[in-house]
Amino acid sequence: MPVLAAALYFIPYVAIFFIVCGLIDVLRNDHRTPRLFRIYFTGNGMFTWLMSPINLLADLLSYRNRKVWKLDDMPENYRKELDHVLGVFRDNAEKIKADIDARFKDGRRGMYIFQWYGKRHFDTVPELTREFKYLKTVAVSVFNGRERTSFHFGPLRLTFRVLYNLGTVDSDDVYIECGNVKHVWRDDPLFIFDDTLLHRSVNDYDGRRYCVFMDMIRPSPFPRLMAAWVTLVARVAGRANAIFYKNWTMFGKSPGLAEKTGK
Repeated sequence: MPVLAAALYFIPYVAIFFIVCGLIDVLRNDHRTPRLFRIYFTGNGMFTWLMSPINLLADLLSYRNRKVWKLDDMPENYRKELDHVLGVFRDNAEKIKADIDARFKDGRRGMYIFQWYGKRHFDTVPELTREFKYLKTVAVSVFNGRERTSFHFGPLRLTFRVLYNLGTVDSDDVYIECGNVKHVWRDDPLFIFDDTLLHRSVNDYDGRRYCVFMDMIRPSPFPRLMAAWVTLVARVAGRANAIFYKNWTMFGKSPGLAEKTGK
């Protein structure tokens, strides 16, 4: 890589630091294949690599990273907030899906946003736009039939990803893969995982797939520090949406969101 070669020549200690952090970070993945390293260091994982020092520090300031969590693995206060919000989604599932279908006529993937790191968007379900202590992103992702993401990495490990399938289809062809785990939505509508690991979402069914999409602050012995850190980093990383959601149609009550913007 010419950029890396130049960095090793002009700023060798900085370059070596990032290479070491990247290796520690990428080796957390289960399948350590040449493809994994290629995607991480030269593909869509490059931003995750650049964030690796922040992510490794977040690991030190948080409780053990299980990679994939069950609801019972969460601290009680996290479970209560998550249970409440998922209940609101279950109660309003048909209303939410109908509004998505009215706005998202066609396209590959859509993101219907209630709130995104402190910014309120659609208030069609007011309870989903109030301020939460641990949840920082509250949205619904929708895939049209026969749609899938490529294998990719999320950028930051200050939060973990919570997905909840709305309207489960009786099919093995609607699932998410993360490491050694292939999670079929028919078997369990809830999946909580570290999205900085290599993963992909698949909808090989003919109909639409709707998933609640949320980011939750990682449990930590230093909750106030983590919350402040998430707020600070989100302000900077929010500008990178054009990189991460370029293949999505983003729907929200903010200028520029009702258009294709970056993953």
